Amino acid sequence: MKGLQQLRIVGGAVHDPTNGIDGEVRDVCIENGRVVAALPDGAPTLDAGGMIVMAGGVDIHSHLASSSCNHARRLLPEEHAAEPAPAPLLEDGAPARSGTGGTVPSTFTTGYRYAGLGYTTVFDAAVAPIMARHSHAELEDTPCVDGGFFALMGNDEYLLRLIASGERGRSRDYAAWLLGATGAYAIKIVNPGGIEAWKSGQRNLNSLDETLTTHGVTPRAILETLADAANQLGLPHPVHIHCNNLGMPGNVAVTLASMRALAGRRAHFTHAQFHAYGGPGWSSGAVPLMEYVNSHPELSIDVGQVMFGPAATITADGPVEYLLHKSSGRKWVNIDIELETGCGIVPILYRDKAAVSALQWAIGLELFLLSADPWRVVLSTDHPNGGSFLSYPALIQLLMDRTVRGERLKQINPKLLAGSALADGLTREYTLNEIAIITRAGPARLLGLQQKGHLGPGADADVTVYSRDPDIARMFATPRYVIKAGTLVVEEGQLRRAPAGRRLHVRPGYDDALLPGLQKHFQAYSTVAFDNYPVRGIRDEPIPL
Repeated sequence: MKGLQQLRIVGGAVHDPTNGIDGEVRDVCIENGRVVAALPDGAPTLDAGGMIVMAGGVDIHSHLASSSCNHARRLLPEEHAAEPAPAPLLEDGAPARSGTGGTVPSTFTTGYRYAGLGYTTVFDAAVAPIMARHSHAELEDTPCVDGGFFALMGNDEYLLRLIASGERGRSRDYAAWLLGATGAYAIKIVNPGGIEAWKSGQRNLNSLDETLTTHGVTPRAILETLADAANQLGLPHPVHIHCNNLGMPGNVAVTLASMRALAGRRAHFTHAQFHAYGGPGWSSGAVPLMEYVNSHPELSIDVGQVMFGPAATITADGPVEYLLHKSSGRKWVNIDIELETGCGIVPILYRDKAAVSALQWAIGLELFLLSADPWRVVLSTDHPNGGSFLSYPALIQLLMDRTVRGERLKQINPKLLAGSALADGLTREYTLNEIAIITRAGPARLLGLQQKGHLGPGADADVTVYSRDPDIARMFATPRYVIKAGTLVVEEGQLRRAPAGRRLHVRPGYDDALLPGLQKHFQAYSTVAFDNYPVRGIRDEPIPL
């Protein structure tokens, strides 16, 4: 079946929300790596009778292919020794390339494990532009998934100078040049202005209108400039925003202020759970946050659900990592990435008996369960910040089964849950179609990937087939079959093939008048020559804009 150009998947209950199909038993036809409307009689078949058929999963926000991930792997050698990742046997009996497991698995293991969950498209959500070449190399080493990354902006020295000078148009051109030069897919903002403030000796910026003293700009100006740039360039995914004050009590106020600042503009707010805390003490701010999101269709979020167990916080938000290191006493890494951003890494353990961890777990579920439009609320754990992507099946079970959710709620520390929507009773249960939306169709739509997340004619032939199981977590953890671009990679729950995936990136146009000033900036300040900065030879063509 591996090399066949045609395949008909028969008898499965198809969940394809993009095309209005909710559990209808029908065939899915594949030819030359694409879904087609029909195949001739006699085409090879795969019997999915009694099973569930969905498009391949799409992870909009993960950390899997960056220099910061490599630092995290080196920071956790004890995990690699405790959980070696044996090489799976492929179809011919030969072992695939082996790797290490743990909270931040090696490249090969990451690809195998995503495929083993039925995911076929993954984005690294935060890559320093100067380190883009490294990320492309790691993505090349991550089999079974199509992948790309978002380029960090918002604390970039040259961009801050442009914003301070009021050069919004030139800022847009610079963002376009940077995306093309690095082979990135979207603009990512982390703690706008706050990283540069912390690096330069000023304290972190805690509100939208505090001024970054080194440049005279505010987080509001940075947000507005880059959100407008993404929309004016027609990028497939809007600006991807990590707000100021991550992880701090009361931070829902600055999150809502950031959303209001971009009212009417397309924008995606990431790992919203970490930005949904009431104040002045620890409490849930999920209700006002979701009331705003529900009433503003131009906005979308991914949740960043905390799942109990080991995790590793990896973020460009150096100030919050320093605070986490100081409060936890855990080992850490802090990196100053010249002219562009920062990076911090701290291992963490989320305990169900710890009051703050329990609150974080509850807030994430509240965001899901209070959502009026699952097309704009995406499943994520901000891997590995809130927990491993391997916990997705358990998270799906919590969303689909209120009995399981209620039993788990009884086991956690209730100290900070008084008045929370989850503790007061949220009985909603997600349907299979809604799960297909938040794990496939929704993220694909928000990413502008027209050939992903659905099973209509012309879609990439990325298909996951699940055997029905009353244990929802077990069902989603062990797909029966996974097909990537028409190739059967998981068969009877075992990895059989490990094909390379595609690189997903954009190359917007810009005014060449930008270049002389940019070249002078590189010559004066950068240790990397301007001509050496762009990434050359990306294997796949950019997504057309």
